[in-house]
Amino acid sequence: MRYLPLTEVERRDMLAVIGVPTVDALFRDVPKAAWCSEPFDLPPHQGELQVERALAKLAAQNVPAGSVPSFLGAGVYRHHVPATVDHIIQRGEFMTSYTPYQPEVTQGTLQYLFEFQTQVALITGMDVANASMYDGASATAEAVMMANRVTRRARAVISGGLHPHYRETTATHAHFAGFTVEQFAPNPSADEDLAASIDDKTSCVVVQNPDFFGKVRDYSALAAAAHAKGALLVVVVNEIVSLGAVIPPGEMGADIVAAEGQSIGNPLTFGGPHVGLFATRDKYVRQMPGRLVGQTVDADGRRGWVLTLSTREQHIRREKATSNICTNAGLCALAFTIHMSLLGETGFVGLAELNHAHASILADKLAAVPGVKLLNDGFFNEFTLALPKPAAGVVEALVAKGVLAGVPVSRLYPDRPELANLLLVAATEINTEADMDEFAAKLQEVL
Repeated sequence: MRYLPLTEVERRDMLAVIGVPTVDALFRDVPKAAWCSEPFDLPPHQGELQVERALAKLAAQNVPAGSVPSFLGAGVYRHHVPATVDHIIQRGEFMTSYTPYQPEVTQGTLQYLFEFQTQVALITGMDVANASMYDGASATAEAVMMANRVTRRARAVISGGLHPHYRETTATHAHFAGFTVEQFAPNPSADEDLAASIDDKTSCVVVQNPDFFGKVRDYSALAAAAHAKGALLVVVVNEIVSLGAVIPPGEMGADIVAAEGQSIGNPLTFGGPHVGLFATRDKYVRQMPGRLVGQTVDADGRRGWVLTLSTREQHIRREKATSNICTNAGLCALAFTIHMSLLGETGFVGLAELNHAHASILADKLAAVPGVKLLNDGFFNEFTLALPKPAAGVVEALVAKGVLAGVPVSRLYPDRPELANLLLVAATEINTEADMDEFAAKLQEVL
């Protein structure tokens, strides 16, 4: 069967009902500079078999992260995901379920979300966590907007160590939601005086730990400085496995934690979908975006689960909702929960220790390469190298030699030439010492 599009008569009738003269009028809010005036350079239509062959040929040009030694990071990390995770999430009741609009009839979904919330609260050191967010970047923007609501202020101070995607996402929300952000410049070699930027209009200070460049810090003093001025401390965690080894944000005095949970239970998957984590203090729970699952008992005294808080615009709050997070990344959250349950506390801590050990070994090997300088005095499983030439070209040369060497900082900060020689390198439990030796040897060849 062919797909039969609308006829011109049907199009005119539909436009008349809408009240616009042409289809182009529906896109009047899109700047003309963003319009494409010429057809895309694509081949003519083909049959399904021909399309599959063409796409397979294109895909064969990629170097999959699992096919060669890979040291990629910068916010998305390759960890081992047990086969049990994939087996359980493919059960029909999980794979086909959506957000529980009638929550009391989806006890299984509510139970695993309750367990998920418990796990997130425990590892972050916070009182309460929600039923997940889309990803770490949107969770960060939501954290700032929550801080604005709590403090009734509209100015956020953003660390230069926050991931650039998170910075951009927060700035986009600021533009449309009407609050301001003061962003410190990214600098892997210097400490920031964030406390000096806090004033009586500041709603929050946003930091990342470990930061974008891999540096690990204790933000306890910054938390105290923020609280003294009536502001909140938002701590962002890119690599959630780090919380098995690093002091959790809650113990540093964080008021809100926004994190990316991809490292637990979720593969790289071309950069998404992933799962955002969000935790806060009990006293701020009614300003928390998303949803909160709670535990209760039924009329017969049996344990059950309910949707305790759901101040979303699709429910009763409409425009007064705390956010427009319309669902949770349920399947990814379930994968996180299964993997974390398999690890347990001992396994989670052991995984973190293994990651740090591998990164320490790799850092020593790469720092010994002539011309390479390790910029970090402390890190978890990711660090920054200063190379004697632009990192982007070095990475491309190493790809040709069968090594995914890391992420050049210039890829994420193309407008900052002073960062062009910097390379972000991550090591996880997957990397063997043979991988590391190959990386070091080939890096020396390329340099």
